[in-house]
Amino acid sequence: MYPSIKYTVVIIIAAFILVSCNNGLTMQRYFVEHQEAKNFLAQDVPISMLNIDESKLTAEQKEAYKSVERLNFLGYKTDSTNVNVYNSELAKVKTILKDEKYNELIDFSYNGAKIAVKYIGDEEADEFIIFGSSKDMGFGIIRVLGDDMSPEKIMTLGQLFESSNVDTSQFKDMMSFFK
Repeated sequence: MYPSIKYTVVIIIAAFILVSCNNGLTMQRYFVEHQEAKNFLAQDVPISMLNIDESKLTAEQKEAYKSVERLNFLGYKTDSTNVNVYNSELAKVKTILKDEKYNELIDFSYNGAKIAVKYIGDEEADEFIIFGSSKDMGFGIIRVLGDDMSPEKIMTLGQLFESSNVDTSQFKDMMSFFK
């Protein structure tokens, strides 16, 4: 009887492992699968490449700056010839972002574009997603990756970018992508 109990336990563990594996599309997998696809632009920017002078930061700004490791951008540019593909890709991204692991921080419209900011985690997050879409231009996703980030730290970092002389040359491809 001992071998049958052992066999049953192995079957239960194997079934649990197979059921817990999620083969669904994740944001990270979406980025990897589309980084070299037609009409997509992918760019990774380590936060250190922004050349921010840390000696001029407040303690709060330093903490926010050090909580972010890198930014990943993926954009899809639309035109009159790829509207169906755009709609299909947009639906995939929206499906990913509907997953319950993404907490909504803010949702708003700006100059005809819809923008959503979401994060994974509770009080401390390891990933923020900034997603914007416009029927005229396409969509863009920025993954903000780091450790122990929080909405407050991200807001502080945003204010830091606005008020300091950040080297934005790393973002020129992203900025010109939608023009």
